[in-house]
Amino acid sequence: MAAVLLAGCGGGGSSKQGNPQPNPPAQVTLSAPAQNTLCLTGTVVSSTQSSVPFSWGASANTDSYDLVIKNLLTSVSTTQNTTQSALTLTLDRNTPYAWYVVSKSTKTNATAQSDTWKFYNSGPGVVTYAPFPAQITAPTLGQAVTGSSVNLTWTGSTVTGGAIDNYDVYFGTTTTPAILKSTIKDSFVNGVAITSKTTYYWKVITRDFAGNTSDSGLYEFTVN
Repeated sequence: MAAVLLAGCGGGGSSKQGNPQPNPPAQVTLSAPAQNTLCLTGTVVSSTQSSVPFSWGASANTDSYDLVIKNLLTSVSTTQNTTQSALTLTLDRNTPYAWYVVSKSTKTNATAQSDTWKFYNSGPGVVTYAPFPAQITAPTLGQAVTGSSVNLTWTGSTVTGGAIDNYDVYFGTTTTPAILKSTIKDSFVNGVAITSKTTYYWKVITRDFAGNTSDSGLYEFTVN
């Protein structure tokens, strides 16, 4: 009896190629208001408010942008979405702000955040400007730390680029912490004693040579 040779078609295996992942949106480059400058180009709406134009460079793989603006006096942030690379908003005058832009795409959940810039929306009758609120660097809001002591650090800056005179640091276990150090020149306090299983609250008051002050807002951290 003759042997029958059976051969399969198409080779011994198969491969499947999935759909390629969409490219994530790219980070934008901010344009205006410029970093650390007085915003003098807005249109006055009233004695307390003016309209301020924001602009940034368009980014690749992006369908829309979230413009996030934080009032540095109240620590309140607002978000406005737009498909354009420019937006004009009405803001309080005589107020410092921080802003950044988040690039978004309808094809992916990935986003990209720009750098954060600060500016001062000026108003009538201002001769000197309060410094920007101190930017807390460590411990950050909600951070968990270990050990029996902690180093408190922050950075300070002024609207006009002038020097900061000193800082007051408040620290404690309540939401109204007592003063820890006053009129210090450094932007840190090292070796602050802490206790495990405790939540601490702290803030920094920045003071310039004209006597103007700003408040960082209250930060908290816990000790493991």
